[in-house]
Amino acid sequence: QVQLVESGGGLVQPGGSLRLSCAASTNIVNLSVMGWYRQTPGKQRESVATITDGGRTNYANSVKGRFTISRDNAKKTVYLQMNSLKPEDTAVYYCKGHSPIGSGTDYWGQGTQVTVSS
Repeated sequence: QVQLVESGGGLVQPGGSLRLSCAASTNIVNLSVMGWYRQTPGKQRESVATITDGGRTNYANSVKGRFTISRDNAKKTVYLQMNSLKPEDTAVYYCKGHSPIGSGTDYWGQGTQVTVSS
């Protein structure tokens, strides 16, 4: 069982920055894809950014050029650097790790709140 714990959320003004961290309880090299997702009340959870074990990244159009995902396998941590934040970035941000072993398993963190407001 893999446990993921997010941190780094909070309240920030428009145009500000935050860095989210996702710490895993196990070696993340075993997780082929890790990603950040976000959800607001009444809406479906959406993908924000993903990164493969080979370092390939993918971003939602709404965050391209503003957000950067990275992973540090030695620290068992995935990061999401968020710059030029907008009020529409307000959401609960979740970390997900995908294990390809067997039929595949997705592991989710508990989420961290990001609020962008003046």
